[in-house]
Amino acid sequence: MDVPRQSSRRWLALIVVAHLAISLVHGDIHRRAQVPLAPAATLFVFIVILAGPVVGLAVTRVRPRAGYWVIAVTLAGSFVFGVMAHFLVPGADHVSHVNGGSRLWFAITAILLAVTEAIGTAVAVFVAKGPRRFDSGDRGRRA
Repeated sequence: MDVPRQSSRRWLALIVVAHLAISLVHGDIHRRAQVPLAPAATLFVFIVILAGPVVGLAVTRVRPRAGYWVIAVTLAGSFVFGVMAHFLVPGADHVSHVNGGSRLWFAITAILLAVTEAIGTAVAVFVAKGPRRFDSGDRGRRA
């Protein structure tokens, strides 16, 4: 087994779990700060942001490469959605428009989401593009 990729798989699992935890905290802050999402955005959050990486992680148990690509695609989509909504497009979901005491934690969790999504996407692509299998005689080349 390729040691850097094995280590990356472990890190990726940790990133997916951390991303889920941060997403749940961020969602609770959304609720408390009364920052609603449109129905389409809510569906995207539940399907792509919350479920997608977790489903991808589960799929890695039976189809590793497919699971890593699911994680990469869903975290990349989450990154684009979050950066647009939280930092680029003016609206209720923009960090500067959240009122009250929730603004700081809303911004912190939005930044943490972007960081875990960017790093998670990169690690998932790295692992997914790794060797499919190794020839027992040559561990450095793709079989």
